[in-house]
Amino acid sequence: MPTETPSPFEHADEQASLTLALAQSATLGEGLQWHAGSARWWWTDIEASTLHAWTPGDESTLNVKLPDRLGSFAHCRSGRLLLGLAKRLCLATLADLQATGSSVPAIQSLVPVDPAEPRTRINDGRTDRRGFFVFGTMNQASDKRPIGSFYQYSLQHGLRRLALPAVAIANSICFSPDGRTMYFCDTLSQAIMQCDYDAESAQIAKLRLFTRITPDHAWPDGSVIAADGSLWNAQWGAGRVVQYSPEGQLMRVVGVPATNTTCPAFGGADCDELMVTTARSDLSREELERLPASGSLFAGRLPLVQGLPDALFDDSPMP
Repeated sequence: MPTETPSPFEHADEQASLTLALAQSATLGEGLQWHAGSARWWWTDIEASTLHAWTPGDESTLNVKLPDRLGSFAHCRSGRLLLGLAKRLCLATLADLQATGSSVPAIQSLVPVDPAEPRTRINDGRTDRRGFFVFGTMNQASDKRPIGSFYQYSLQHGLRRLALPAVAIANSICFSPDGRTMYFCDTLSQAIMQCDYDAESAQIAKLRLFTRITPDHAWPDGSVIAADGSLWNAQWGAGRVVQYSPEGQLMRVVGVPATNTTCPAFGGADCDELMVTTARSDLSREELERLPASGSLFAGRLPLVQGLPDALFDDSPMP
């Protein structure tokens, strides 16, 4: 298994660190993704119930006010957005994807999620290579018992629960370049798992360990797959993004000047810029004074690294 360094900044030279890209004060920035159609970065501040978008070089952002916390989302083929609000999936229509300032979208509810379980809410999620939305739930209660689940949603098949173990905090959902391997984790387990995955049948097979995060202060949060099949994981509490080979071996540690890194993404015109969201949640006053940019976006370009865009959610009209 990979050997990791005890400090998030050891072996992270100038070419392996990210710098401030956009100052923000997100309580819980998450779900970052690049949308080529609008040429913008999009992310959620979960606790603020707000979806943000930003065009590099612009000083203003779009701030979409939502009726509940947004755990994860996906852009659709039609130009709409699929939203994973706390207890339901919805479709949202924005008048202008290039707008700045505040906006309130038109929202259409699709399906409730865990309606009989008040302790859970939707957390991490992204589209698979087919364009179906795969997401997980988390236990919001203080006991953090593993009562969260993983689901796939599509207009073709509806909501289907994936046959994966229950978790306390579902995270790290991403897919190999060919779409046949799914990665995921329970953050509290400090282990990222993988399994064989079939999008059309929503079938899971050969559940196995991908990698274990060894420092006791590093907790796996969001992950993304690069074009070479490597997995890039943001690690809460450690101020870093870590690259793992397709075999689960540690390849690179990228330092971030914010303790709680949450979700990495590749984007830009050539999909060669690494960006990560961060959070102010769970930080003391002293920690916030030491790292005042916590909650912001951090970015950088790394040598010989190319991203792999997510598929758009398939909201094509049913035949």
